Amino acid sequence: MNKSLFLSALGICMASVAFAQKPEKVDTTLISKIKKEGFERSQVMDIMSMLTDVNGPRLTNSPGYAKAAEYVKSTLTSWGLQNAHLDTWDEEFGRGWSIKKFSLQNLSPVYTSVIAYPKAWSPGIKGTVQAEVVYLDVNKEADLEKYKGKLKGKIVLFDKPVETTATFTPDGTRFTDSELLEMANAGPVAGTQGGFRPGSGSNLPFAKWDFLQKEGALAVLEPSPLTRQQDGTILVSAATIPYAANVPFTDRVRAQSGSAPKILPQIVVASEHYNRMVRQLQKGQVIKSELTYDVEFTAAAPGFNVIAEIPGTDLKDEVVMIGAHLDSWHAGTGATDNASGSAVMMEAMRIIKSLGISPRRTIRIGLWSGEEQGLIGSRNYVKRVFGQRLDKTAPYDSIKLTPAGEKFSVYFNMDNGTGKYRGVYLQSNENARSVFRAWFQPFEKLGANTITYQNTGGTDHQSFDAIGLPGFQFIQDPIEYRTRTHHTSMDVYDKTIEADLKHNAVITAAFAWLAANRDELFPRK
Repeated sequence: MNKSLFLSALGICMASVAFAQKPEKVDTTLISKIKKEGFERSQVMDIMSMLTDVNGPRLTNSPGYAKAAEYVKSTLTSWGLQNAHLDTWDEEFGRGWSIKKFSLQNLSPVYTSVIAYPKAWSPGIKGTVQAEVVYLDVNKEADLEKYKGKLKGKIVLFDKPVETTATFTPDGTRFTDSELLEMANAGPVAGTQGGFRPGSGSNLPFAKWDFLQKEGALAVLEPSPLTRQQDGTILVSAATIPYAANVPFTDRVRAQSGSAPKILPQIVVASEHYNRMVRQLQKGQVIKSELTYDVEFTAAAPGFNVIAEIPGTDLKDEVVMIGAHLDSWHAGTGATDNASGSAVMMEAMRIIKSLGISPRRTIRIGLWSGEEQGLIGSRNYVKRVFGQRLDKTAPYDSIKLTPAGEKFSVYFNMDNGTGKYRGVYLQSNENARSVFRAWFQPFEKLGANTITYQNTGGTDHQSFDAIGLPGFQFIQDPIEYRTRTHHTSMDVYDKTIEADLKHNAVITAAFAWLAANRDELFPRK
């Protein structure tokens, strides 16, 4: 078809669809009640403190995660939600892991209490040990030869120093009007091809790890990996399982796996402290460190989510879901990633329950585990309950929904820090635009009304979208998420913003209620 004729026809079709849509009903009286409860009687910060100060961090399958999950289940039950339970996956996640005791200090050439934190699923060391520190200064595999026979029982600095510079921009920001307008005007973005290609990348990192293991090094220290984590903040995730560059990622065992090979103790050090140690060694100084590193592993097992619901009435077999991931990394207490989302979703359910009336559709909350390892908890739940993709290659159009999937309405997710909602990502679902436009109208004066065709990745809404179910992530002000708190030792309660979390809980409760009481299911792509 001629391009101009095609565009004209498309415009007529879209206009016809828009004309045919019934006006979206918005119960402003009920939304006023939701606002009053959420802004005047909020419990969101108490929930936040319980998830972080009392039960954090919450590494999947760790004792901390288990405690937090039990707290969530009992709290939701106490509010009157039904069927609150721990939803066990039908696949194994791996071992649990927690730190019992850790400290690292340099005794010479001058005393220093080193800011550091172990990598998750890294093995510990028996007792408190003192050892000399060595800097592994290599640029190619041949350089390793000069360290042969010199590393046994030593603590090794694995990488080059990190370049640190003064920062002249604030850590915390909110979206400007111009940035939100740009989002609102954005159209589809062309996809890109990516992925791991066997045989790509340097083999030097594997050679270094393999050499250290064979030489009998005591422990490995690495600098905090990104320069945005300066000023004593460190970014920590899972331990490295060394593999040669030509081994595909799909064939690699993860650190949490019960079949993971033996690895060295691995510790991340604040970049400023790491750099100082390198400079001291380069000046011929001898560094003697004292290390205490005691960890506990628990047996490999499936992971589990937390599920609860408010039953519907005449449309109770149809489901609206809200959710966030409950698991976290371990250096902080998982406050902005993602106790914030979990607390907001719990508070939204409390608000809805406080109304004293039942929704037409069932409103269900899902707090997921294994998100940090690849959205595993939500993907497993969606596969078991709603359906799955049967295809493995493009065009990725073979989807089999369960009867529950056919009756599913919509899922709303929060997982971008503590910042307040400014709107929503459409997830390329243009059919949802008019619905969201009407729903955001009561919140326009609160700064939430931006609707963008674009999407944000790496959050649990994608588990729903992957099988064609409506799943959405809200646009949130960035605050300090990418600059200070995401996966770091500073992801703590003090970095959350009460007013923003109240704002988010109110909007989440309103959207869940509106979706549960529509005449039709939420529109799909």
